[in-house]
Order: sequence, then structure tokens, then C-alpha cells
Amino acid sequence: MNTRRMTAWRPWLAAVVLGLAATAQAQPAETVVDVPTRPGVTVRALYLEAPQARASVVLLAGGHGGLQLGSDGRIGWGGGNFLVRTRARWAAAGLNVLVPDAPSDRQSPPFLSGQRQKPEHLADVEALVAWLRSRSTGPVWLAGTSRGTQSAGYVGTELPPPRGPDGLVLTATILSDPQGRAVPAMPLDRIKVPVLLVHHRQDGCSHCAPDKAPALLSALSGAARSELLWFDGGINRGDPCEAAGHHGFAGLDGAVVEATTAWMLR
Repeated sequence: MNTRRMTAWRPWLAAVVLGLAATAQAQPAETVVDVPTRPGVTVRALYLEAPQARASVVLLAGGHGGLQLGSDGRIGWGGGNFLVRTRARWAAAGLNVLVPDAPSDRQSPPFLSGQRQKPEHLADVEALVAWLRSRSTGPVWLAGTSRGTQSAGYVGTELPPPRGPDGLVLTATILSDPQGRAVPAMPLDRIKVPVLLVHHRQDGCSHCAPDKAPALLSALSGAARSELLWFDGGINRGDPCEAAGHHGFAGLDGAVVEATTAWMLR
């Protein structure tokens, strides 16, 4: 039975979360992997393996998605993206973490721009999910932020488990897009897995207007469970569609990741 809820993050919960974060174990080592996805194509990714992992997650960055990862793990672009910069926190919460770059055949501009809802991208993400499944018996989740939610939403509508993820997390969801298909325009009734929406009440990005988020939650009628988790406050600097402000949950990293992973693992 599907349940849909909207939850506001409370200050007292933040205190509990910060306490949990402070007692987390040492961070797992980060390695670079090249995952074969399509004939002649690989996706380079950062991989963090959590001791006794309870689940796994693919973290999809926003923007054009071209992290330009070096073989030594250096990030050429997007290191400040919400999901990229918090990757160690997801691992500390007990999840194996994979942070992918754009594929090897899209290593120059526009990278993933205009490609996030194409069959090639679907095949790449399917291979990443399969790679994580081969390393753990737990569920595999797909999390996207900003433009990454267009990838995650698309995959969720096209690939049920086991080819697709066992659950979705959409943070700072693209709710309108005059140049492409926003998440609410997708056939969301196809999604049967759990879906968590995470949004900031003061998100100033024109593509992510907070007042449109409740309608997205209502549209997830087929999801096994769904919830909209609201956040307030933090830091707000620069471009309203970039990661240094409310759109990227700046100043709230620990609270957002801990609340999100707790929902995923319950």
C-alpha cells in the first residue's frame, strides 16, 4: 500500500543527527573504477565501500554531469555538487557509494546535457546498478540532485528491479524545464519502488519552485512508499541554481544525508 507524507525537518532532530554523525566510524577508502556499460564505452566512478553495508546507492550529480574524473580520483568539475561533496557521509551511514562521471564517449561539452533521457544513458545507469548488485546483497538505490533527478526519474520509469534500482531519492528535483522533460511530466505511475523527495523550502532555482513539490508527491501513486522531506535554513550564496545555496542544501549536509539515509534503510 502506497503512503505519501510531507515531513518538515525539526531542529531537535538535527541535534540527534549531528550526534550520530559525530560518532560515525572512520570513512571508507575511496577508489576509482571504470565500469563497462556499452560496447566500447566505460563510466569512470568514485567508489566507497562501507563496512557491513546495508544497501548501495548511485549518486548522480546535477548540471551537465561531466565530473572529469582523473585516474587518481581528482574531480575536474562538480566537486561542490551536493551529492558529490557528501559522498563520504552516505558511506558512513552504511551504504556502498558509486559516484559516476559522464561516460567515456561523452567526455567533452555538453557531456550529459540533453542526454539524460536517452537509451544510451539508460544503459549506462543500468550497468552501474548491476555493478553495485554484484558487490552486495542489499538493495541498490538511485539518487539524483537537480538535473540528476531527470536521470533518476527517467530510469525509475523505464527499469523496474532488478535491472533498475530498488528505490529512488530525488533532491532539489527539476519540476519545470522549458527545454526538456521535467520530472512531473514523466509517466510516474510506472514507478513502483519507494521514492523519497528532498526539497528546500527556500530553493530559489526557477526550475525547482518549492510550491510544485507537493503535486509531484501526489503523482507518485504507484510507489511502494513515498514522502516529501522539507528542509529550511542553511547557507545561501551565489547563483540560486547552483550548489552553494539553498538549492544545494548548503550548510545542511549532515542533516540532509542522515535523514535521507535513515528513510532509505528503515
